[in-house]
Amino acid sequence: MAIWFARSKNLVSSLRHNLNLSTILNKRDYFPRPIFYTTSQLSSTSFLSPVTSLRHESTAVETQPDHLVQIDEDDGQELDFPGGKVGYTSEMKFIPESSSRRIPCYRVLDEDGRIIPDSDFIPVSEKLAVRMYEQMATLQVMDHIFYEAQRQGRISFYLTSVGEEAINIASAAALSPDDVVLPQYREPGVLLWRGFTLEEFANQCFGNKADYGKGRQMPIHYGSNRLNYFTISSPIATQLPQAAGVGYSLKMDKKNACAVTFIGDGGTSEGDFHAGLNFAAVMEAPVVFICRNNGWAISTHISEQFRSDGIVVKGQAYGIRSIRVDGNDALAVYSAVRSAREMAVTEQRPVLIEAMTYRVGHHSTSDDSTKYRAADEIQYWKMSRNPVNRFRKWVEDNGWWSEEDESKLRSNARKQLLQAIQAAEKWEKQPLTELFNDVYDVKPKNLEEQELGLKELVEKQPQDYPPGFHV
Repeated sequence: MAIWFARSKNLVSSLRHNLNLSTILNKRDYFPRPIFYTTSQLSSTSFLSPVTSLRHESTAVETQPDHLVQIDEDDGQELDFPGGKVGYTSEMKFIPESSSRRIPCYRVLDEDGRIIPDSDFIPVSEKLAVRMYEQMATLQVMDHIFYEAQRQGRISFYLTSVGEEAINIASAAALSPDDVVLPQYREPGVLLWRGFTLEEFANQCFGNKADYGKGRQMPIHYGSNRLNYFTISSPIATQLPQAAGVGYSLKMDKKNACAVTFIGDGGTSEGDFHAGLNFAAVMEAPVVFICRNNGWAISTHISEQFRSDGIVVKGQAYGIRSIRVDGNDALAVYSAVRSAREMAVTEQRPVLIEAMTYRVGHHSTSDDSTKYRAADEIQYWKMSRNPVNRFRKWVEDNGWWSEEDESKLRSNARKQLLQAIQAAEKWEKQPLTELFNDVYDVKPKNLEEQELGLKELVEKQPQDYPPGFHV
């Protein structure tokens, strides 16, 4: 210990003598104080371009200054830490838990479907607008018929997108077919837009031999390699860190594409939400995170989920550019997602979009939302704040749509869906052996034993299994 003190004193004396720092170090200074930098010194320090990188270079590898510099407080000072260079204040002040003013919500159309004066948005052609509306209306019809099919006992489960059609279709319209989508479970409209047929939807819901998932998944767990749409999985938010990895892979392969992933407000309470955003930010992965904030995580209201100003502020905490958008405004969603996609691809950065909306339907066919929401509240959003009606008004005001077009579209969509359901019901179910395939390259002994046991059970009690079920 005595040797250590002696060396420390010698160091102080040497610094005083060689650097003339007697005004900085006094007799009690056994360690150098924090290093201060002027603005000019900071500008000469090597940082990565904000376009090519969001990270500062580690202070461990930067050239350390040869001497200490003291600057008057009024000139602005920076403290150099391994965690970064930051200014300092002598005032003890805590950051407030939230701003007194909430982040505003970007919108283009008012509730009557008229463009708000001086709106900043990306123009939409007649052809694109009509197709967007057609797909939104078709999604409505599809949800209604499949929901009724479940209530009739023809399929085991269903989940609608009622009230969130604009987020589905407008976001899909803003993307490139090469962009890889990692959905949650309320984004069938993205698949519909990309060309997934009504027959393909029906085959998955009925789990027949034509189902790409071989009947192993619950209904509405769609997926398509052809359309760059990852298969839906039930665990909440697992797709977010996966999206960061997909985005980073696209970046490494120098693809002109990004990953796009969806999540509900409830999913932001999962650890995977934070891991996904942080991973994407640090790795500068081109990922567009789209959060549908509909106010409810099944029966849990947002007031019981978080105290922050929604989701949009969480992006800034991870160093991610973010925006809050009216999710019931198709033009606003289209403009926001298209702009975010452009940023992600050209600047190689993640972007977070919080789309404010309302889930008009029950969470799923296993839920009764009137147990935790007032019926008149649901009716208000269904009739007065309907995103499909709102966009239709704008399309009609432009002279691009008529009542005749409306009647013809919905009639044809209903007819096609009923035909698709009837055809899907006639297909055979997947054989029982598919439960045990595609798990291992060579089926292990214990799995063979389980398969044999299940076959024997089915043959012994055939009355417990649906008609057409075969081993």
